[in-house]
Amino acid sequence: MIAATKPVRPIVRVGSVLVAILLWQLASMNRVDTWLINFGNLPAPTDVARAAASFLQSPKVVHHVRNSIFRVFTGFGVATVVGITLGVAIGRSKRIEDVILPSIETLRPIPAVAWIPLAILMFPTTEGSILFITFIGALFPIVLNTIHGIEALDSRLILASRSLGARRWSVLREVVLPGALPSIVTGLRLGMGAAWLCLVTAEMIAGQYGIGYYTWESYNLQRYPDIVVGMVFIGVFGMLSSALINRLGQWLMPWYRPAKAET
Repeated sequence: MIAATKPVRPIVRVGSVLVAILLWQLASMNRVDTWLINFGNLPAPTDVARAAASFLQSPKVVHHVRNSIFRVFTGFGVATVVGITLGVAIGRSKRIEDVILPSIETLRPIPAVAWIPLAILMFPTTEGSILFITFIGALFPIVLNTIHGIEALDSRLILASRSLGARRWSVLREVVLPGALPSIVTGLRLGMGAAWLCLVTAEMIAGQYGIGYYTWESYNLQRYPDIVVGMVFIGVFGMLSSALINRLGQWLMPWYRPAKAET
């Protein structure tokens, strides 16, 4: 019974998106005005589709997409290395936790837009400031989830490995990191989403090319369907990036299958 329902799931997911688009189209065509949302002011999906076709034919589309993808994966890549390293160090050492974690917890609530003026002052180029904003956004979810994964590890596994003669680095490589890997992958997925969010914010203010810059420029020029096109591109690229991280996690953890309730 369960196996028979698996092919139906993609159909249900695609169908739900199509239904949402259809409702949006009907609400825009009939200029539905509720106490919460005025659909008469929103561009219809047909207008967005025409704007998307025009954007894809533009010679600037390659520059926008290439710059955004490069910035996201560069900032995210550096954040991955730094975040996992800090998370492991803090999770394994109370002394390092006391020294570093208070600063991380103080900086973590600061929104990306608040970093932009300082980033512009700290870095000699606009590109460097945008990469920093992307890095800082992805860093904190990775650090905290790595710490959580290590602290949640059963201490008996570490004691058992040491009793069998495993040395410090062997314990870290063969017990601690594999045990914390599910939480680390979750942090990577959250960090990728935060990287896209912070990138768009930085590009809107300090960029010359990129999906965020294109979206903000469309607003300034009152090309409202193009705003939605930029939002759709951000959503699609964010979804694909998260799926890539999820696939990487499945490859790294063939033994791990999260429990899901069957309904």
